[in-house]
Amino acid sequence: MFEIKSKKCLNPTVTMMDIYAPNVAKKAKPGQFIILRVDSTGERIPLTIAGRDIDDGTVKIIFQIAGRTTFSLNQLNEGDFISDFVGPLGNPTKLDGFKKVCIVGGGVGCAIALPVAQQLYKNGCEVHSIIGFRNKDLVILEDEFKSVSSKLTLMTDDGSAGRKGVVTQPLKEAIDQGESYDEVIAIGPLVMMKFVAATTKPYNIKTTVSMNPIMIDGTGMCGGCRLTVGGETKFACVDGPDFDGFEVDFDEAMKRGSMYKDFERHAYDEQCNLFKKEVK
Repeated sequence: MFEIKSKKCLNPTVTMMDIYAPNVAKKAKPGQFIILRVDSTGERIPLTIAGRDIDDGTVKIIFQIAGRTTFSLNQLNEGDFISDFVGPLGNPTKLDGFKKVCIVGGGVGCAIALPVAQQLYKNGCEVHSIIGFRNKDLVILEDEFKSVSSKLTLMTDDGSAGRKGVVTQPLKEAIDQGESYDEVIAIGPLVMMKFVAATTKPYNIKTTVSMNPIMIDGTGMCGGCRLTVGGETKFACVDGPDFDGFEVDFDEAMKRGSMYKDFERHAYDEQCNLFKKEVK
């Protein structure tokens, strides 16, 4: 059992927790993920590691309340326990040797992008960050990005915070104005990463994307997280989660990722209704 040491609501749909898992905390690196089960009968879900504290033995997770399991997880509070917390899994993001990198984060993907930005900053790299959200109420981790970025651009779809527009706008502007990036790292919704890669490809700027498809075991056994990268089948859990953005078949990934949305919503509604009955 793994204790929830802290819990914080970042916005109406996103929650941050610190989980006591000292063995995971010792080995976790930016870009890796864990798989958890809320209870012994629950489903397994992958969540990217958003930070760690080796001294406290804790691992930070940030999740969006989207389905049955994340709803159930969000009902737990500080001092409660979750059944399983396995990791670190996947390959760490390669961050050595860079002088200037642009981090592009979208929505809850910013939780994955932040430890990458923090490590680059720690390495002495100049970090430019572009983070995008639908509106001001959904903005998360702005101050944290600001503390490790020499340049931070906040974008919202409706202009209610920062600049109005999408993340590819300031990215293209920066490149056109002469910014020379060793690499662009994009983490967020599939459609966002697709267009970030489309923006950087004409300039031949290496672009890494973090893929988070449907995943069950996290060890390459089930094949649920398969992707087509460079015309070959890859598994996000063992070959990734980072891939060359120019090589990923995003259209296929988006099609597969949407297959269970109706089921996920139905399961969420069922769990939500059950919870409401229990608290009456």
